[in-house]
Amino acid sequence: MAFRRRAKSHPLFSQEFLIHNHADLGFCLVLSVLIALMFEVTAKTAFLFILPQYNVSVPAADGELVQYHYGLKDLVTILFYIFIAIILHAVVQEYALDKINRRLHLSKVKHSKFNESGQLVAFYLTSMVWCLYVVVTEGYISNPRSLWENYPHVYLPFQVKFFYLCQLAYWLHALPELYFQKVRKEEIPRQLRCIALYLVHIAGAYLLNLTRLGLILLLLQYLAEFFFHMARLVYFTDENNEKLFNVWAVVFVVTRLFTLTLYILVIGFGLPRVENQALDPERGNFFSFLFNNILFRMSVLLLVCLFQASVMWRFIHFQLRRWREYWNEQSSRKRAAAGAKQQAKPLKRDSGYHENGVVKAENGTSPRTKKLKSP
Repeated sequence: MAFRRRAKSHPLFSQEFLIHNHADLGFCLVLSVLIALMFEVTAKTAFLFILPQYNVSVPAADGELVQYHYGLKDLVTILFYIFIAIILHAVVQEYALDKINRRLHLSKVKHSKFNESGQLVAFYLTSMVWCLYVVVTEGYISNPRSLWENYPHVYLPFQVKFFYLCQLAYWLHALPELYFQKVRKEEIPRQLRCIALYLVHIAGAYLLNLTRLGLILLLLQYLAEFFFHMARLVYFTDENNEKLFNVWAVVFVVTRLFTLTLYILVIGFGLPRVENQALDPERGNFFSFLFNNILFRMSVLLLVCLFQASVMWRFIHFQLRRWREYWNEQSSRKRAAAGAKQQAKPLKRDSGYHENGVVKAENGTSPRTKKLKSP
């Protein structure tokens, strides 16, 4: 399975060989794990890579439910899906973005930003649909009290745990992709900050057993980011089309308000009503036991409020600068148009034509009126 057509071959295991063939190598590793499922000796080990681990049977009203909690074996599953993410990244790049780039003829800087936005649009759209399906089927939207009731939520349904493992795998795969995609040095710090923030928030929600709250917050965050990167894609194809940026601005403000409201509602008012349970590391409530005390909760809530305030401040500053540039550009265009009209206005000239510096009428006579002789 070749993802790129190459005109020349590179030395085996060289830097260029690794960059141009990383998706093929990842596909070989994934294929070897899938082949291991066919043999009884290796099938048990292969299942560690493919399926979530730590399943338990939890009694329910209509029988027993199979649910999951986290553990160290999740790292093996995340590693497998990192290679899956690398393969999908290469497929989107090769069969969608590269073909569009050949038609647009973008500059090197815009080419890099177009690829970044194209990859993120595909990821955000998939994650939004998946996250919305999980939230609706689990009833987290129809029953908001379930976000903090019976905390800590140690046991997770299959689809919730699998979603979190795939999210962690995607953002971890973005780290080697900075090397594989030859991202410019100026862009690396910004992208590293973005990746680190996502990993901290997703891993924090997973380890602190705040997965229900984390799902809704991810849905809101991905909605705003989807509109932003979609607006960038449209802008690169038509620089005069900036309407989607206005849509993104509205969605961004609304999602920030909902995010801050949910944090205050769940962490500030919901979790204090939950009775503190005894520490039980075997159940996986070690981190949630430390989290659910007033000092830690208030510290997290303060950090979240400060972070959201800084994000809104940067957003407002960016919008004011953008509007200022827009109005300056419009005023300069009006002045240029007014100057062009003034230059194009025709000059009023006397009737007739000039001959030897004297204005002649059309019949050759002088246009000046003759004086009548007095009788």
